[in-house]
Amino acid sequence: MSKPKLPSSYVQRFMLEALDIRGAVVRLDDVWQALQQGRGYPPELARLLGEMSAVSAVIAGNLKQPGRLTFQIQGRGPVSLLVVDCTEELNLRGYAKAEGALHGSTLGELVGDGRLQLSLDIAGLDQPYQSLVPLEGDSIAEVFSHYLAQSEQQPAGLWLASNPIASAALFLQKLPGADRRDVDGWDRVHHLAQTVKPEELLGLPPETLLGRLFAEEDVRLFEPRPVIHHWPPDREKVSSMLQGLGEDEVRAVLQEHGEVVVHDDLSNHTYRFDRADVDALFHPPTLH
Repeated sequence: MSKPKLPSSYVQRFMLEALDIRGAVVRLDDVWQALQQGRGYPPELARLLGEMSAVSAVIAGNLKQPGRLTFQIQGRGPVSLLVVDCTEELNLRGYAKAEGALHGSTLGELVGDGRLQLSLDIAGLDQPYQSLVPLEGDSIAEVFSHYLAQSEQQPAGLWLASNPIASAALFLQKLPGADRRDVDGWDRVHHLAQTVKPEELLGLPPETLLGRLFAEEDVRLFEPRPVIHHWPPDREKVSSMLQGLGEDEVRAVLQEHGEVVVHDDLSNHTYRFDRADVDALFHPPTLH
């Protein structure tokens, strides 16, 4: 029987069962390409967003309580903002912002003095859980490895890669009982994972990748979960937002610019409202 075809973008969790070490492989192909469409990101900015998109999919796919997860990196360098938003259905979108020429390749050089913010919106909670931490590390992988180790109080490893076609991640985490299984297991597996090459992350299916890295270990692969990018235009939501601003403010913008333009950075949609649209917003026609 042939194996089922992997989705174009997915999170596939796995377990090194004899060692009590869990992990995940992420590959974003069509989703990552959709996130770049029409953006014109310079290569270094695209790389950072691609890596952050992959690790956000890792974390969203491993949440104990399903919810909507948003990560933001804000900085004072040329790259001022990286944001990735992922629903519990692994519907992912993202946006990056930079000004001027980008010099350097490390996160510190590009973002400068920055911070990482997590927002987790879980159904039933009055307000989202939020966490704000300083950036510790010179790469997206280092920052999130540190964040995961601190938040879950267990050692973790993260390897990321991104190019214009795909972004990918390999994640490992030591579980509490690992040392009772094999006192050297975590160090051995972590050392093996450090040999992974970007082209392997971006080009090999999970079964091949993990078999190559951990040839002597018993790897259990779980069913892959598709990652999608489906954020169609929502003019009604934007209309409600403008109504919330109030007629005077909206008409002032209309008077100054001749139209009201709203751009949704995360979903990359532009909405335009002319005078007739604004009239209909605040004085809808009545039926007689």
